[in-house]
Amino acid sequence: MAFTLEQVVPWGRSFDEYQAMFDLTKAELALRILGCGDGPACFNAELTRRGGCVVSVDPLYDFTADEISQRIDATFETVMEQTRRNQSEFVWEQIRSPDELAEIRRAAMQEFLTDYAAGKREGRYRTASLPTLPFADDIFDLAVCSHFLFLYSAHYSAEFHVASIRELCRVAREVRIFPLLELGATRSRHREPVMAELSAAGYDVQIRRVPYEFQKQGNEMLVVSVS
Repeated sequence: MAFTLEQVVPWGRSFDEYQAMFDLTKAELALRILGCGDGPACFNAELTRRGGCVVSVDPLYDFTADEISQRIDATFETVMEQTRRNQSEFVWEQIRSPDELAEIRRAAMQEFLTDYAAGKREGRYRTASLPTLPFADDIFDLAVCSHFLFLYSAHYSAEFHVASIRELCRVAREVRIFPLLELGATRSRHREPVMAELSAAGYDVQIRRVPYEFQKQGNEMLVVSVS
């Protein structure tokens, strides 16, 4: 049975993974960045420590740190058990085993939790959800969306994806989305229809290879901007 989830779960990735997933250069890390659907990732915490300018949005941020920690604990073993049962869907090179994966994810999410209170006070963690964002036009240079759009294609329609990407393009000059696979390590059913509709609407739409692959064949990101 392929990897499946009944709903979106809180699952955080590391700064190094973000940098590789979105092929972010040193110069790009100095841009005004929006992380959409970041959940309990530690990208915001680490980039802020490095002097970067980043805002993360997620409906998860409506909860307290303790409540988020409880939600992580409630779903952590479910995700890990799915991973262990479906190890053939993943590339075990940079991350060498499910046990190492568990350690990396726990460390990333703990770093997020440690930073969360300060980040909320500073406005770096904002409660919001696609396809509507509480920002003015073109306020960010770059928006990144990790493991939400396309990954949960069974849960969200192609229309939702198009509306969400158009909204991201409204608030940022360039949008990068990773991965283009859905749960089960298969190409997203929405990939071609969404790309076609965005292209027809005048957006510049490209698929770019990135130096990161954990889901097999999950080494591509979608790059969208206003032409």
